[in-house]
Amino acid sequence: MALPQQPAPDARLLVTNLTRGSFLATRLEVADSGPKRNKGLLGRKGLAAGEGLWIIPCESVHTFFMQFAIDLVYLDRKHVIKKVREGVPPWRISVCFSAHSILELPSGTIRSTKTRAGDTLEFSPAAIDGLLPFAPPEASSPK
Repeated sequence: MALPQQPAPDARLLVTNLTRGSFLATRLEVADSGPKRNKGLLGRKGLAAGEGLWIIPCESVHTFFMQFAIDLVYLDRKHVIKKVREGVPPWRISVCFSAHSILELPSGTIRSTKTRAGDTLEFSPAAIDGLLPFAPPEASSPK
């Protein structure tokens, strides 16, 4: 029996809000080990549009020692949003005990994508060097 494929180290993901038809991140990093979860975004000066961090498993985060505000999206195991927090500034703690993982995104992402609790997200491989991880619909349909 084949094992499920794990993302390559430092792989990036595309995050789509299926409910709203919008992209939350185009270059999402995954923090799925103790050291990566503990470091989080510490030491960074900010997040560019399209960037983010998926901390899994996780139900709470802090922004101690951070230099910028972030948006937080709390997800259950089925990638349904349980809670959102916009513009969380440095030196705060945020918790959602029913969450399985958390997305840390640039401040303003939740507002610009109209993301809300109850929305469903999808994770897929991100584009590499401008190439899409899938064929556009018009390229895959017979003519």
